[in-house]
Amino acid sequence: MMMEAPAREPVNFAGLLKDAVLAAAIAFGLFSLLLGLKTDQTLNNQMVLVPRPGLLATVVGLVFVGRFLIGYWQAINAGKIKKRKAAATPLALKIEKYGTAAFVGFLFVYPMMVLGTAGPSGAIKWIDNFGIQILIYIMLGWGLNIVVGLAGLLDLGYVAFYAVGAYSYALLATSEPVKEFMAGLVGPTFWPLWAFWICLPVAGILAAFWGVLLGFPVLRLRGDYLAIVTLAFGEIIRLVLINWVEFSGGYAGISSIPRPSFFGVPFNATESGFAATFGLEFTPIYRTIFLFYVILVLALITAVVSTRLRRLPVGRAWEALREDEIACRSLGINTVNTKLTAFAIGAMFGGFAGAFFAARQGFISPESFVFLESAQILAIVVLGGMGSLLGVVIASIMLVGGVELLRELDFLKAYFGDNFDPAQYRMLIFGACMVLMMLWKPRGLISVREPSVFLKEKKAVSSDLVKEGHG
Repeated sequence: MMMEAPAREPVNFAGLLKDAVLAAAIAFGLFSLLLGLKTDQTLNNQMVLVPRPGLLATVVGLVFVGRFLIGYWQAINAGKIKKRKAAATPLALKIEKYGTAAFVGFLFVYPMMVLGTAGPSGAIKWIDNFGIQILIYIMLGWGLNIVVGLAGLLDLGYVAFYAVGAYSYALLATSEPVKEFMAGLVGPTFWPLWAFWICLPVAGILAAFWGVLLGFPVLRLRGDYLAIVTLAFGEIIRLVLINWVEFSGGYAGISSIPRPSFFGVPFNATESGFAATFGLEFTPIYRTIFLFYVILVLALITAVVSTRLRRLPVGRAWEALREDEIACRSLGINTVNTKLTAFAIGAMFGGFAGAFFAARQGFISPESFVFLESAQILAIVVLGGMGSLLGVVIASIMLVGGVELLRELDFLKAYFGDNFDPAQYRMLIFGACMVLMMLWKPRGLISVREPSVFLKEKKAVSSDLVKEGHG
């Protein structure tokens, strides 16, 4: 005799409506001053409050509908017996393996595709603001993934290594004693053209050195205490850059930073420039495309090195340290060297990205290296999935590319007024994405990874079988 499934209890719509109304009331109380009122200035320099009832009603309505749908989904799924999550299918591993390769192949042809569709003038925005900007955060995410995803060390001050790399290149490239020394050694035109390529490894080495300096004081710290110390380290670096004016320029920053050259050929309109050398018409798009491929190669080097290191003994030691530090010590693994190598290698790639950022911008200041940058890089790693390269790529496109895309939504001004700027609500959208991810994908977008070591055959590891959901 077959057992009948228990009857599902009817959905309590009255309770759902009550819960949704309560959530909408809370949203109204929170956003009535933040979104419902806007300060403006009259011709007499008087501040006035401009009400925005339409925007407030839209946000409250979205909260009401969203809370009602979440409650309804929870009600219809209540009482269901959840089976133990089986190991992921090989399809998930194929997506992780071949999806990254397909994305890399797309990136190599992306500038040409944009150039062919938007033209030289319109392509600069899509290659620079979208392509290069996203690739910088992908490289930073892959670098932090070594520290957080593989070694399990929660680092909230990763932007400090980003700043060390940027200021290392900026200070060396603009230093008058260095210019005079190089001018007397190889000529006055050598240093401005080759400064980036010479200082790039130096910036990575200096950032790795500071990573080791950070690693020594936090050898015995774990979890929240480690996060607090790394956060303090990032703020110390920023405050030093602000207050040591003789060294860093303070808030004024450093300007006139030499731009990268095509291995000694500058991207200018002179007879020795890139366009004249190769018989092309001068346009700024050549420099933008070259910068795109430079950061693409740097990001690929980061991905290849982190992937190879994960399969080496040091990579397996990182994963053992992440899972259980006590068991790691009992197996004879030197946890001191393991932590220091994770901090140093992760910081090195952050320094490379910082040097490229300084060369791309031509100007840097401490305002570019605030805590929000560290939070965004960490969010990219967590949302993408601990230890997942493809997950970091997807999260970077969503968080960084999505913010840039908000600047293009000019049609929303027809509904919310001419002064409406969607980019001002990027942090609100960012927080909503974090909440939704914690509800439906708490272990990240890509929570499956190929095991580092296997006996006879490779099998995907379910995220439920691994501590904290990453294995």
